[in-house]
Amino acid sequence: MGLDGKKDAHLDSSTVGSGAVSRLEVLEGPSGRRVRPDAEWARIVGESLLPGAQVAEVARKHGATRWQIYDWRRRFRQRGELPSCEAPQPPFAPLVVDGPLEERHVPAVKLEIAIGDVVVRTDAAIDGEQLSRVIRAVRASR
Repeated sequence: MGLDGKKDAHLDSSTVGSGAVSRLEVLEGPSGRRVRPDAEWARIVGESLLPGAQVAEVARKHGATRWQIYDWRRRFRQRGELPSCEAPQPPFAPLVVDGPLEERHVPAVKLEIAIGDVVVRTDAAIDGEQLSRVIRAVRASR
C-alpha cells in the first residue's frame, strides 16, 4: 500500500509498477489527534489538581485519557510551571526547655461531669471505680 502525496489517498496495488489500482481509499476529516494549545493543557491540568477531582473524570470530560493528563503534569513539572508532587516537609519550631520538667508546676487536670442539674467536679487522678460509684449515687438520688 502506498501513499499518494498529492491527494492523501492510499493506493493499494496488487502488482507493483504496473500502474493498475485495484482499490482506492481516500481518508478525509481529522486524523483523530487533537492539537491543544498550552493554555488548554494548563486549564485541564489545573482542574485535575483540584481537591477531590478524579483524573479519569476530568479526562473523560475533556476528551482525553488520564495518561495524557499525567503526561501533561509531568511536562509542566519539568518546565518548572508546576510544583513537585512530593509533599513539602512541614516547618518545625525548635523545642526549648528552660529547666528540668520535674521542677515545673503543672496544674492538675480538672474533670467536670454534668448529670442533669448536678455537676460533679474532681481531678483526673480519681479512681475509676470510685467515680462510677459517685455517678451511680447521683443518678439514684434524682
